[in-house]
Amino acid sequence: MAGQGGNPKWNEKLKFRVEYPGSGDDYKLTFRVMDHDTFTADDFLGQTTIHVDDLLSLGVENGSYDMRTTKYRLDAANGNYCGDIKIGVKFTCEAMTVDDEDDDDIGGWKDSDYE
Repeated sequence: MAGQGGNPKWNEKLKFRVEYPGSGDDYKLTFRVMDHDTFTADDFLGQTTIHVDDLLSLGVENGSYDMRTTKYRLDAANGNYCGDIKIGVKFTCEAMTVDDEDDDDIGGWKDSDYE
């Protein structure tokens, strides 16, 4: 976020498709924080993982569920602490239709290639 220094605010809304209950039991969101470089490759800054099992089960049971904004630890590639990120998540249960299967709005940052 240009001009925001070390305290950027994204306030982004992302939409993800989830199959719940699915074949696995490890429901999680992993957020990777990258910087943006104009002339060189973007740099990986850190990542955090949020386990959302309860969010999904309560959302399915009640039709929706809000997970309040919480501070999560960011870890660098070497596993060391490198900062914090605040994330709030809302799950809304919606039936998927045939038209939704090719929805380009599903997912996150399409330019991310960090593994």
